[in-house]
Amino acid sequence: AQNHQNNPGSNHGNKFEQLGTILPTPNSYRTASGAPGHEYWQQRADYEINAYLDEEKLNLKGSETITYYNNSPDELEYLWLQLDENDTSNTKDAGYQSSSTLAKQISSDRLKATELPVKDNGFGINLEKVTDANGNALSYVVNKTMMRIDLPKKLKKGETFKFKIDWNYNIPDRMKQGGRGGYEFFPEDGNHLFTMTQWYPRLCVYSDNQGWQNHQFTGRGEFTLTFGNFKVNMNVPADHIVASTGSGKNFSEVLTAEQFARWQKAQNTKEPIEIVTLDEAKKAENSKSKNRKTWTFEAENVRDFAWTSSRKFIWDAMPQLIEENNNKVMCMSLYPKEAYNLYRKYSTKAVAHTIKTYSEFTIPYPYPVAQSIEASNGMEYPMICFNYGRTEKDGTYSEGIKNGMIGVIIHEVGHNFFPMII
Repeated sequence: AQNHQNNPGSNHGNKFEQLGTILPTPNSYRTASGAPGHEYWQQRADYEINAYLDEEKLNLKGSETITYYNNSPDELEYLWLQLDENDTSNTKDAGYQSSSTLAKQISSDRLKATELPVKDNGFGINLEKVTDANGNALSYVVNKTMMRIDLPKKLKKGETFKFKIDWNYNIPDRMKQGGRGGYEFFPEDGNHLFTMTQWYPRLCVYSDNQGWQNHQFTGRGEFTLTFGNFKVNMNVPADHIVASTGSGKNFSEVLTAEQFARWQKAQNTKEPIEIVTLDEAKKAENSKSKNRKTWTFEAENVRDFAWTSSRKFIWDAMPQLIEENNNKVMCMSLYPKEAYNLYRKYSTKAVAHTIKTYSEFTIPYPYPVAQSIEASNGMEYPMICFNYGRTEKDGTYSEGIKNGMIGVIIHEVGHNFFPMII
């Protein structure tokens, strides 16, 4: 393995060197200028997903229909998908990415990973059914966090293939087990805050310079993903508030009349308006409804889809006009009461400032929504990101926490441009 740096001994890490040998050889698909060539192509995958969140059992059940478009000049005999959630399993993932050394300080949960023989911890994706559009079973093989589906016949250039996957998994406690998605439990009020990320079987990229992306997910890696359109229905407890990639299509049905009126008012406000108020969130914490509601969201031309659900959420919003493309973007924040004094003051304004500034310096923000979710961590997905920023129990906070929170919001919202689009 050769070191690609022109000057490996340099103390500045060659951050400003010409890319040279790192880039693929220019061809009809990718030119030396960096612009797409005259024969450039890109694959596409559209998703229709129905998700059922069982808060009592801490389980997510999903059914998805994927339409895959082969825009490449190649005939494809199989498709690769990512099953990122298998990284949480100690039997469905080999754990090869972890070293065998013990840290000086280690929790009892982490220590269990060294037990042999390995005991199934109950996590990872359970595939219930994999069929074509007509219900015929498809042949497939799962290799840790990767899944290969063998096609019944070759998929030629310009053709599409529609197939279905039914699956479920037990949602991990990300505060104890780590990872980017899962739940956080609040023992003070007995509620959960779910961050559903990398949660569905999704297509890998097939490209001219790499072929299939088939590297394993190790918990930290990030991959290029296939762009497409999403329609997602999330069935959740009736007192939960849901936010996601894309635009909500049935707010008039899932919000109260007062909340929906505030949502309409927020379309033209100059200051963030609470769609779900602090008082409403506090009341919901104690309700624990047994009824259910289905929220519907749609997103066009995105590379991924993430969502969040909790009865603890306060939700505020304001619009930001992107002058370069005359796009009115709803800038929003959702957060539990533990973050109220910080997020209510700063989060949505930071979101609006970020997409306005990045649009001036890079490309005009093309999507209808940008939002920040306080979830005691930081990670980005199209139109939605998860950040930290909680106050002390008496509502006070330090300048360090405030500035760190604003910084991480700017950072994660900025990821909407790189790598969510570029």
